[in-house]
Amino acid sequence: MNARVQALAFRGWWEDRATAAREARRYARIFGRNAASVAGLGLVVAFLSIALVGPWIVPYPEDATGTVHLDRKLEAPSRAHWFGTDEVGDDVYTRVVLGARLSLQIGLVITLVAAAIGVPLGVVAGYVGGRLGEGIMRITDVFLAVPALVLAVAVVSALGPGIVNAMLAIALVWWPGYVRLVQGKALAISQESYVEAARAVGVGRLRIAFVHLLPNCLSPILVKASMDMGTAILTAASLGFIGLGAQPPFPEWGAMISHGRNYLPTWWWYSAFPGLAIYLTVLGFNLLGDGLRDVLDPKSQS
Repeated sequence: MNARVQALAFRGWWEDRATAAREARRYARIFGRNAASVAGLGLVVAFLSIALVGPWIVPYPEDATGTVHLDRKLEAPSRAHWFGTDEVGDDVYTRVVLGARLSLQIGLVITLVAAAIGVPLGVVAGYVGGRLGEGIMRITDVFLAVPALVLAVAVVSALGPGIVNAMLAIALVWWPGYVRLVQGKALAISQESYVEAARAVGVGRLRIAFVHLLPNCLSPILVKASMDMGTAILTAASLGFIGLGAQPPFPEWGAMISHGRNYLPTWWWYSAFPGLAIYLTVLGFNLLGDGLRDVLDPKSQS
């Protein structure tokens, strides 16, 4: 009898694994049919790889710490300095590569903090509702009424320039998008039969919201988070460009462009390569987000 039970359990486990493998292959086929999404995945993988191994592949790691080499300042791209040097002789290639890790940290912190604030509020507003939900949505509307970058500039101006304050400021103005997204999704899912069944057997509203509704909201959340990574990096670079983000000697792409614009067009490489890094990174995350939307949330396209 025990052997029969074990055999049935193993068969059920094997069938679950086979179903999951078939679903994964189907998702891979859908994703692979979109060449732009595959290109975006390649750009994101390249960005993550550079961010992870950057400190071990750069030729002049000390150039990210504020060292000065006036004897080689503003040198054009060459075999010794692939992206040229800046006004104090630091290797631009080294600073761009090491800036990838800083940009990854910025994107992750902003996206995770914004999601941690916005997702629970959206679930509560969408399912619990009442005065609490109405209050959450009215506060969200107030934040959405002001452009995020303008509000972030105001917040970081009050807190003071710096990379930590910039990330905090952007995260504080980023969460309303998650509230609006999850609130709408929770409202739609709350009419499903399994939610009605849970309600009928006496399950509490908060338990239904976070145990039954939230897992079914993960697909649009993942899509939005993938796109927000690129936008958060771009917004942080914008703050760095106007002097409110990372301060020297941090190798931050926006600050590098801001300093390099003073040397255009003669010494173009100073700002061109950090700008290209931002462009490719943001493009990669946006294309990847489009591909994930096709796979995880196809109904949103209609």
